Amino acid sequence: MYKADNGRYTSNDVRHAGNSGLMLPPISLGLWRNYGSADPLADRKKVILHAFDKGIFHFDVANHYGDGDYGSSEKLLGEILNDELKPYRDELVISTKVGYEIHDGPYGIGTSRKSLIQGINDSLTRLKLNYVDVFYAHRYDDKTPIEETARTLDDIVKSGKALYVGVSNYESTELKEIISWFKKLGTPFVLNQMSMNILNDHVESSGITDILKDNGAGTIAYGPLAEGLLSDRYLEGIPDTFKIHHTNKYLFDNGKDALVKKLNDLSDVAKSRNQTLSQMSLAWLLRDPVVASVIIGTTSVEHLDDNLKTLDNMDFSDSEIEKINSILK
Repeated sequence: MYKADNGRYTSNDVRHAGNSGLMLPPISLGLWRNYGSADPLADRKKVILHAFDKGIFHFDVANHYGDGDYGSSEKLLGEILNDELKPYRDELVISTKVGYEIHDGPYGIGTSRKSLIQGINDSLTRLKLNYVDVFYAHRYDDKTPIEETARTLDDIVKSGKALYVGVSNYESTELKEIISWFKKLGTPFVLNQMSMNILNDHVESSGITDILKDNGAGTIAYGPLAEGLLSDRYLEGIPDTFKIHHTNKYLFDNGKDALVKKLNDLSDVAKSRNQTLSQMSLAWLLRDPVVASVIIGTTSVEHLDDNLKTLDNMDFSDSEIEKINSILK
């Protein structure tokens, strides 16, 4: 029988989502890829339980996740939540999302009232939960009025099926509009989940960071290591088979050789800090308190532990910041 490690909160590292009472670990575990029906439950369970033992109490999924078998990542997590982690439900933050394709027909995608309500109900069934802690509109749906999306998310909170709401992949214009509705409704909006990494400053340069700060909300980073690009494995070159997320495609605009040089220059700074490139990249995002957490994706206990070593060195000197910024130009 599983019993959580008694030292899981020894470090007591938590961060607030904006000005809210929602607390998250600085590093969270996401189940976007390789946590579906085709993956071995026992192996994935080992990683999830190890993460909890190490103080990671936030697990992020979406109804779309499952490597093509939509919903299967929620089902996998649901098995663990209903078994080993059931006694610890009150300690956990479970987040899920609705908005990308989940089934055929017009209501299998988007954030209409019908799609959101049937989405939360189906997600709760797969997760075997009565409520989730954070429920996201996974994407901006230009076919549905923002007011309808906002009011439905508010209704879902009032129904007790979610404690907080968030949005994901919302750019400045739509973010401002939906926040205005949340304010009118009194909705506990806490997070905008966005693609963020040391090479991709879009969230800051687009003004999204300022919008969130001004409205007492936070951001949470997905893809903080750019699909593994920000690791030692590509310092010798990037193969043609490497697949980058569409939000980071512009990183290749100057060619692979230029990007590899940038990775090596950043790695040199990391080494001077006694960190790996991955560790420094995660720490870089967490410099700003508006970043409530970074979501890593891994199926390896060793890789997870290596990423957690980031928390041993979170401070940057002025000279390190200047050097990194000069590399990133």
